[in-house]
Amino acid sequence: MKKKSLLVSIMFVLLLSAALMGCSSNETSSDGKSEGGSEKKQDSLVFGRGGDSTSLDPITTTEGEAFKVTVNVFETLLNYGEQDTTVQEGLATKWEVSDDNLTYTLTLREGVKFHDGTDFNAEAVVFNFERWMNGDADKFPYYTMFGGFKKDEGHVIKEVKADGDNKVVFTLKRPQAPFLKNLAMSPFGIASPAAIEKHGEKFRENPVGTGPFKFVEWKPNDRIVLEKNEDYWMKGYPKLNQVIFKSIPENSARLNALQTGEIDLMDGVNPSDTESITSNKDLQTFERPSMNVGYVGLTTNRKPLDNKLVRQALNHAVDKQAIIDSFYGGLAEPAKNPMPPSLEGYNDDIEPYPYDLEKAKALLAEAGHPDGFKMELWAMPVPRPYMPEGMKVAEVLKSSFAKIGVEAEIKTYDWATYLDKASKGEADSFMLGWTGDNGDADNFIYTLLDKDSIGSNNYTYYSNDELHDILIEAQSNADQEKRNELYKKAQEIIKEDAPWIPLAHSTPILAGSSSITGFMPHPTGSDILTKVEFK
Repeated sequence: MKKKSLLVSIMFVLLLSAALMGCSSNETSSDGKSEGGSEKKQDSLVFGRGGDSTSLDPITTTEGEAFKVTVNVFETLLNYGEQDTTVQEGLATKWEVSDDNLTYTLTLREGVKFHDGTDFNAEAVVFNFERWMNGDADKFPYYTMFGGFKKDEGHVIKEVKADGDNKVVFTLKRPQAPFLKNLAMSPFGIASPAAIEKHGEKFRENPVGTGPFKFVEWKPNDRIVLEKNEDYWMKGYPKLNQVIFKSIPENSARLNALQTGEIDLMDGVNPSDTESITSNKDLQTFERPSMNVGYVGLTTNRKPLDNKLVRQALNHAVDKQAIIDSFYGGLAEPAKNPMPPSLEGYNDDIEPYPYDLEKAKALLAEAGHPDGFKMELWAMPVPRPYMPEGMKVAEVLKSSFAKIGVEAEIKTYDWATYLDKASKGEADSFMLGWTGDNGDADNFIYTLLDKDSIGSNNYTYYSNDELHDILIEAQSNADQEKRNELYKKAQEIIKEDAPWIPLAHSTPILAGSSSITGFMPHPTGSDILTKVEFK
């Protein structure tokens, strides 16, 4: 009897040991890498990026590092194509538009759950829009895409109502041509009403959506961890079990982390490093379709930048091609307009401000500043697709301005503070840029330079009533050819008033492990990782 018990005990221990060994071979380390020498297919992706998110509630921010994460946690009513901005199904599967372009009826996808187990339905959509429209530009800056807020005269949406569980009806005050494209923008991810009510202001740190990945943790300035949504409505997806977004500010340090296997994917590749990446059999590059602009903003309500002659002078003082040659490695073209040439309505007939120091000095003298003046130049603290090396570009700009007597003091802040203070108009001049959200000219000119957008994305506080009337007419007209002509006129006004120094339109390069498949960089800069996996 004892021998039999001993034999059973030994067999039990052996079986338990084998089971434990099997478990340990499939464990995942804190950086998402497989441990224990298992041949198990890698199912965790570490995405290295230049800066941390400022919020994980997408409607509360305007910056791309936030959306890079949130598009994988939240979903929008409509989507874009995999590498373009054509309107596709999202949380809505059908949409109908009335003949007068004032009523949009969306049929919602059935059987979808938020990550907290509550139902996604029409009432949840109404809750989100009511939350946004009753806010303000400080809380929900991107909502100005709909012409302001409920209290504002220009607000486009008259009413959002549920028609049963699975239909939502939007009634507009006036037509808005890019309305459907706006619904697909990253900031308008539909959040769980129950989670918003539970977390309040802390929802930005506890995001709950319907997306392919669920939020796990956020260690500021280090990492954000997401895990697979096992109940995702798209059967068989996502392919990955975990995604980690890791903040590594320096482009070169991020590339080193990729080469050593600390991360699997990175953005912000220095153009000068592209050749070394392509020659490495273990790595591959990805090209993001270009839809951006990098610029220097000139805050138009701060002296002496309130004088357009001064702003024109500063435009003449910048050698854009030299900046591109030095910092973009040929992967950019000089900008002359506030929108990229890939968009409909681009005005190619506009002549750029030539690099002309004598003309710049003459304009300053005409403006009453023959000896120049002093100003602050804010330099971006993080690399962005449209500005790969902000501090170095700032040094070149400082030197250029000095040649016409303008003494520019370079200042910078951490990324969140930089954006917050610049949005409040506290900078004389500042470096920034924009990656388009929806592929429409409205998303550049109206969003960045209309008076309705002051306090949200119009950091220059530029206001021109003629421009405003043109942009509202362009929004309200369904005829794309007519819209194109209006946007061309708008660009002529902006060229003359010079609230910006447009610098470059870049073609961003990303790099990753050669074993990654299914990754398709999106022109908006917000990459949905649902179909990404390892070979």
